Amino acid sequence: MIKKTSRKIKKNLRHKRIRKKIFGTEQIPRVAVFKSTKNIYAQIIDDVNNKTLLGVSTLSPKVIEVIKGTEKNVSTKVDAAGCVGKVLAEIASEAGIKTVRFDRGGFPYHGRVKALADALKEGGIVF
Repeated sequence: MIKKTSRKIKKNLRHKRIRKKIFGTEQIPRVAVFKSTKNIYAQIIDDVNNKTLLGVSTLSPKVIEVIKGTEKNVSTKVDAAGCVGKVLAEIASEAGIKTVRFDRGGFPYHGRVKALADALKEGGIVF
């Protein structure tokens, strides 16, 4: 008998498979990405000490300022994810973080996740 699995179970399996390989340290922390239907969240995590070093989302005041301050109308979620990546790169560079490991959290690497990663790279963060 063929066993059906839901999207949620498949995503969790992908996430576990990714997390086996990606581990953040003090020198090279992990950038964890989570996206909901409306928002996107990114955190820089030190897995050795179990600490979240930085966290930014589309609900953060700095990101809202960037979204409202851009001359181009940020009307799509992909553009908002790019703004999240830009703000996270700025904050990370101020904190002295130059290299990270990117954890896409089981989500496919396209759309909002790719826009966030590209904005991080443009901001000077190396994967």
